[in-house]
Amino acid sequence: METREEFRARVLDLMRQADLAIKETSEFLISQGHVLDLTEWVTIKEYCKRFGIKNTETVSNWIKRGIVPQEDTTIIEEFNNIRMIRAKPYSTSTRRNAETSVSY
Repeated sequence: METREEFRARVLDLMRQADLAIKETSEFLISQGHVLDLTEWVTIKEYCKRFGIKNTETVSNWIKRGIVPQEDTTIIEEFNNIRMIRAKPYSTSTRRNAETSVSY
């Protein structure tokens, strides 16, 4: 079993690797003319994790139906056509109805 210090060292190393990957990705995107704040833009999978959505297909459908505005999505061709979405909540009519309905 790994000790607390070993675990801490492993986590710090993973964080260092993640920081390096973010830096390299940012530099590449900038060199290709793309400027994205990677704290503001996430993959659909990460969006689902952050906002508690069970299925990535739900968010894909929102994009197709226009619930997510076109300016809030982008596709990065250099990374296997990955779709990025702005990390903010979007309102669907179902959600609005659920939030505004009052039961007595």
